[in-house]
Amino acid sequence: MSYLKAANSIWLWLACVPTLLLVIYQAIYFYKRVKEASVLVDMGSGEVTKAFKIGAMSAIGPAFGVFVVMLGLSSQIGGPLAWLRLSIIGAAPTELAASEMAANAMGTTLGAADYNLLNFANAAWVTALNGASWLVISGLFADKLDIASKKITGGDTKLLGVISIGAICGAMGFFFANEIAKGVRGNTPAIAAGFTSVIAMVLLHQVSKKYPKLTEYTLGIAMVLGMIAGVIYKNVIG
Repeated sequence: MSYLKAANSIWLWLACVPTLLLVIYQAIYFYKRVKEASVLVDMGSGEVTKAFKIGAMSAIGPAFGVFVVMLGLSSQIGGPLAWLRLSIIGAAPTELAASEMAANAMGTTLGAADYNLLNFANAAWVTALNGASWLVISGLFADKLDIASKKITGGDTKLLGVISIGAICGAMGFFFANEIAKGVRGNTPAIAAGFTSVIAMVLLHQVSKKYPKLTEYTLGIAMVLGMIAGVIYKNVIG
C-alpha cells in the first residue's frame, strides 16, 4: 500500500479536525479579550476595527508563503498532516526542515522512491515533538530568555539581531546545500529550482525596497518561481 493512501485517508483528516477547531476557538477567544482590553486603553470601536483590518491584511503575505509550502509538503507527507502542522505552527521553513530531517534520519529524503509508510510515521512524530518542544521551552523559560539574551549580547539589541539572523541563515543554508548536493548526484531540476529561487529572492528584495508592501510576499513568490523552474527543467531539458 502506498503511504500516501494512508497519509491522505479520511480518518487522518478527521483526526486533525479537533486540533484545528481548537486553533479557531483560540483566535476567537483572543479577539474577544482584545476587544475587552481596548476599553482599558481608551481605544474606540473604530480604532479596534481598523487595527484588526490592518492585521488581517498584513497576514496575507506570510499566509501565502505558508500556503505555498503546504502545497509542496502535502505532496510528500499528505494533506492532513501538512494542514495540521502549518495551521498550528505556521513556520513553513521549520516544518519543511523537520520533515526533511525525519527522512534523513532514516536514510532517505522527501519524495524519494523508497519513502514509505514508516518514513511518513516518523515525520509525523518528529514534527509533533518539534512543535511540542517549542511549547515546553516557551512555557518554562520564556521569562528567562531576556536574561539570557542580555548576558550573551551585553544588552546590545543589534548584536542579538545579527546572531538571530545568522542562526536562521546557517540553518536554511544547510538545507539549501543539501538540495544542491542532490543536483550534483544527478537530480539537476533541484539545482534549477534552488538557484532560480535565490535569484528571484534577490531581485524581489530589491523591488520590495521600492514597494515595501511586497516584502511579505517575496518568500512565496520566490518558491513558486523555483518550483516552476524545476518543473520546466525536468520536462524540457530532462
